[in-house]
Order: sequence, then C-alpha cells, then structure tokens
Amino acid sequence: VQLQASGGGLVQAGGSLRLSCTASGNTLAINYIGWIRQAPGKQRELVASISSGGNTNYADPVKGRFTISRDNAKNTVYLQMNSLKPEDTGVYYCKAWYSGVDSWGKGTLVTVSS
Repeated sequence: VQLQASGGGLVQAGGSLRLSCTASGNTLAINYIGWIRQAPGKQRELVASISSGGNTNYADPVKGRFTISRDNAKNTVYLQMNSLKPEDTGVYYCKAWYSGVDSWGKGTLVTVSS
C-alpha cells in the first residue's frame, strides 16, 4: 500500500484546511487509516483514524474541530480541520494499517498563524 498526502498550507487561526490521503496498491487489505501529526519539539500523535467499517476516533485536542472521512471510490481519506489553532501546527502524515504491517505517506506541513 502506498499513500500520498496533500492539502497542507499556511492558514490563520480560526481558519480551515482539508487534507487528503490517497491510497494505491492493495487497498482492500487496509484496516485503518489515520492522520498523525508531529508538532515542533513534540512527539508524534495520532489525531484521527477511520476503520474500513467507517468507525472514527479522535484525539481529545481535536474533537469537535476535525472530521475524518473517506471516499471509497477514490481510495481517499480526508481530514477536515476547522477552527484551527496555532498548536495544530505540524507535519501531518497519513498512515495505513493492513495485514499486520503499516505504511506511511510523506508528510504535509500545516502552519497555523496567530
């Protein structure tokens, strides 16, 4: 499975961005896809995930602001990020879990200015 993430950029606090993660290869084997961010000086954290059955989970700091969704026809998972805060700044990676292994896409940088 290969992943391609896109959609990062610079936005003011309170603004919105939508990230996309497009999967290719053996996409039918994917169990979960998640978005993981790494903020400057901090450890990576899983901010949202979605299962093959459509179940979603969110980290507490983003609940109510971020929404993860999927378009199976396009093999794409989205992360809609609203009410962005400066602390949401970081590199966002999408990650897929399948068949006991995982695959990472290249990160996309999100910068939220105050």
